Amino acid sequence: MSGFGRADCVVLRGMQGVGVQIEVHASAGLPVVHIVGLPGPAVQQARHRTWSAIARMGLTAPSGRVVINLTPASLPKAGTHFDLAMAIAVLRAGGVVPPDDGQTALLGELGLDGRLRPVAGTLPLARAAAEAGARRLVVPTASVDEASLVEGLRVLGAASLAHAAALLGAELDPEPVEPVPGPPAPERARSELDLADVVGNREAVDALEIAAAGAHHLLMVGPPGAGKTMLAMRLPGILPPLTQQQALDVASVRSLSGQAPSSGLDLLPPFEHPHHSATAVALVGGGSGTIRPGAAARATHGILFLDEAPEFPRAVLDMLRQPLESGTITLDRAAVSATFPAQFQLLLAANPCPCGLLGTGDCTCAPMARRRYFGRLSGPLLDRIDLRVRVDRVTLGADGTGLDGAPRRTTADASGRVAEARARAARRLHGTGWSAMGQVPGPWLRRHLPLAPAVLAPLEQALERGAITMRGLDRSVRVAWTIADLDGADAPSSTHVGGALALRKGIPA
Repeated sequence: MSGFGRADCVVLRGMQGVGVQIEVHASAGLPVVHIVGLPGPAVQQARHRTWSAIARMGLTAPSGRVVINLTPASLPKAGTHFDLAMAIAVLRAGGVVPPDDGQTALLGELGLDGRLRPVAGTLPLARAAAEAGARRLVVPTASVDEASLVEGLRVLGAASLAHAAALLGAELDPEPVEPVPGPPAPERARSELDLADVVGNREAVDALEIAAAGAHHLLMVGPPGAGKTMLAMRLPGILPPLTQQQALDVASVRSLSGQAPSSGLDLLPPFEHPHHSATAVALVGGGSGTIRPGAAARATHGILFLDEAPEFPRAVLDMLRQPLESGTITLDRAAVSATFPAQFQLLLAANPCPCGLLGTGDCTCAPMARRRYFGRLSGPLLDRIDLRVRVDRVTLGADGTGLDGAPRRTTADASGRVAEARARAARRLHGTGWSAMGQVPGPWLRRHLPLAPAVLAPLEQALERGAITMRGLDRSVRVAWTIADLDGADAPSSTHVGGALALRKGIPA
């Protein structure tokens, strides 16, 4: 006796998915199961989970020779999310479940007891299934909320294999089982941090506001205790909220990392803060079988904050140079290539020397040690940093202000100014796909938004002296546009250009 069954699933290559059809042919012969179509180790092991789950659910699997083919056969398959689709295809080959309708995809890992377990990457998998033409998706109960974030997809939750078979038309009355819970959602509490907590350092606060308004990269250098980390932690609060599409991208990357959103989309820009002992794989992503995103990808549409930046290995830091230019990270392995989004703002904090006291009068470091320490930040990386600012220690005045006597700026004030500046930039860049001046390429800027020679004179003189590169000139022009937007000006003036140049050369490269 022979039988044939199909089921639809998807496989991810980075953030992009490809539809996979699972075909099962059962025929008479010695009981044996063959899985073909470049299955990875987890897919090969699915045969044991599938037959155990079918038996535990009281269902009947084909008893003869079974061949399971995963098409397209030329594409490597990895992950445990194929389990449910393989089990349903086997049950269809045995006549337990009716034939597929061609519009239903299945995702989920099987336990030996037949219960369905959520898998990492459910959200991008669900998006890929919808793009592949699926109109209905069956997932573990714990993954329903996450998969439901994809519009135009009817999501059905199943606690077990028997429940999934019943949803697909099998004549079953499955017994209730306790669903397997999903991973907890990460806590987000940074929105309560207020910029008014920062005392003094008006120039650093101004630079933070400029960075937020134009999506510019920022380097802060100062002694320990000056407030660099405090400033960095308050940057997400003054950034504009994410759009629905951006929030979906962020949630998809988090899902691939095993962090499932509890409900709805988080519109607060992400903030990644890896320790300086992080490896290259932890920072940019990697893996041999399944390629996972790193901190740079998880920070997309948000901030990647590297505290004590010179303590990071130089080779690890230099891996950020390509993502800073392209906005994506492509990881190539022998059998597969994966691309992740990496449109992040880089925020660096550093001490000026090994002891951190340079400029305070108490530094004991030799000149060579100072150069060697700060030299861990390579010139090509620093050339991609738009803003460089010194953060000094301050004392508290009697009225609660800093030494400069200026009132403290609140997060509400700063976020309002940033929103207005972003709105001006968005109107200027309408139809280009960019939303902030820090995203605009230099050639487009020179061609479509040229400045008068007199306005550009300070930058051209710095370029002739070798004080900045051509990339530095373009980035300074972008900063000048952002400063003009914050001031409500229609175009940068010489003052705005001078301010941009001063911020670029605020810390020696």
